Amino acid sequence: MRPALWLRRSRAVSTLRRGVWDDNPVYRQILGICSTLAVTNLLVNTVVMGLGLIFATAMSCWTVSLLRNVTPKRVRMMAQVLIIASYVILVDLALKAYLPEISEALGPYVGLIITNCIIMGRCEAFAAKNPPGLAFLDGLGCAVGYTLVLLAIAFFRELLGFGTLFGYPVLPEGVTLWTIMAMPPGAFFMLGLAIWFFRTIQKPREA
Repeated sequence: MRPALWLRRSRAVSTLRRGVWDDNPVYRQILGICSTLAVTNLLVNTVVMGLGLIFATAMSCWTVSLLRNVTPKRVRMMAQVLIIASYVILVDLALKAYLPEISEALGPYVGLIITNCIIMGRCEAFAAKNPPGLAFLDGLGCAVGYTLVLLAIAFFRELLGFGTLFGYPVLPEGVTLWTIMAMPPGAFFMLGLAIWFFRTIQKPREA
């Protein structure tokens, strides 16, 4: 393999891995906490929210990178918000058209993707300074990392709080459910455990 091609592949893999694991936006940067706490009571809501953020983040980073050399610095933030809003509107319209019940359950949190610290931060910190391919992978990695943490939290919240997974009962009758897991305090509890768990795993590698 040619050295230049190897370096490009290595950088692409490291960029993707950084967002998913090494510098995960939830348990490393503590970003996107509002939606993390709000939509993790049911797995189906979490999946839809995660897919929406993956699409909006990856495409926004790619578009910001494409336009980075022609966007005046004094209006770059406004341009980034406009780009992000365009993709989020597409997600919101698709949900309302094809998944109206989930769209209603998610409420304003789909629209709030526009101001999500993860997507704004990646557009400003990385996409505006790097080529489109890497910007797309950076946005994709961060959004996938965010989604995986949300899925882990939602798995235990729905299982312990409702006794179901994706709406299907899985616990036997007579098992006492943890009502707190279906409530906001349960989200704080599980988020704290997730941050502790993933950071504990990473400590040996950091050392």
